[in-house]
Amino acid sequence: MTAQPAEGLTREHLQWPFFGDETRTLATELDDFISNGGLGEIDHADADAACKKLVTQLGAAGILRHCVPKSFGGVSEDIDSRSLCVIRETLAYTDGLADFAFAMQGLGTGAISLTGSQELKQQMLPKIARGELISAFALSEPDAGSDVAALSCAAHRDGDDYVLDGEKIWISNGGIADVYTVFARTGEAPGTRGISAFVVFADTAGFSVVERIETIAPHPLARIRFDNCRIPASQLLGTPGEGFKIAMRTLDIFRPSVAAAAIGFARRALDEAVVHARSRKMFGATLSDLPTVQSTLGEMATAIDSAALLTFRTAWRRDVQKLPTTSEAAMAKLTATENAQWVIDQALQLFGGRGVRVGEITERLYREIRALRIYEGATEVQKLIIGRELMKSAGK
Repeated sequence: MTAQPAEGLTREHLQWPFFGDETRTLATELDDFISNGGLGEIDHADADAACKKLVTQLGAAGILRHCVPKSFGGVSEDIDSRSLCVIRETLAYTDGLADFAFAMQGLGTGAISLTGSQELKQQMLPKIARGELISAFALSEPDAGSDVAALSCAAHRDGDDYVLDGEKIWISNGGIADVYTVFARTGEAPGTRGISAFVVFADTAGFSVVERIETIAPHPLARIRFDNCRIPASQLLGTPGEGFKIAMRTLDIFRPSVAAAAIGFARRALDEAVVHARSRKMFGATLSDLPTVQSTLGEMATAIDSAALLTFRTAWRRDVQKLPTTSEAAMAKLTATENAQWVIDQALQLFGGRGVRVGEITERLYREIRALRIYEGATEVQKLIIGRELMKSAGK
């Protein structure tokens, strides 16, 4: 499958005051890259090979430089949320695997950018930016998904090393990643206060991929295991017991970009629906002449813009105002993914029987969007985060 050029993606929202000339220039560069065939043929039947190829292409084009700080080959001094959002919106509009390949390079090494030693950063981040290493973020476990406090994968100190034992599941890029950011219980305190973060390379003795997982929107996904997996203590991120905070800081940076990806999927669905409605003959007119269809398209456009406003407000608040965005990011992720699911469902309905045919864009989007309502914090978790932050504010 050849990636769809992004020139159909509207850029009117980039005139909103959340953005500057740098972001608008980035959008133009992305459009040119995709329109000129930069992503080439994407083979969804072989997600492993496709993602490896996409990482190489995105690295060669300089797009992965937005995943790391400037000091280590990046574009901005700190990772810029607005850039992440614009990139993910564009790539998601074009192809879900392209968005996935980009996103995991950032999420997989975000904790290293935030808290890694200078040696670790220098060893890894430039290669991530060039697409020479593939990264993964390993937090979820069979009995610890949304409830991170239930995490049981453990690490204990043994001289100059840590030894890891346990399993992780639902790990994106599992099986193709060269490096994993792993969260394990080290026992400094009960619950989330006794978790630490580590860097583990895929060729480390005791590390193994024990199951590859197939999902409705195929991408590299696996269950991984640590069996007496010994790593140097220098691969600890931050300080012992700080892992949960590191994970949440990382997710706060990248969660708005999940919302942006959902917006990209939704914009593509709306654009496809408009083209179809204008050309589909029905009852002596076109589908677009029917008031009910016009009403539906209007609701779809409104749902997308409301999500986009929340999403880019969050990125602007972090980038420009330098303020916490825990609640704002949760609102954006919640609204964008739920709205996108509805928008895509409406688009598929407008296509009728054609919409569910395998290989149709609406069918692919329908499968792509479903996972976004779950990963990096399910919708229900986002509601809890917003309510918790609201209670904190009321307490103050």
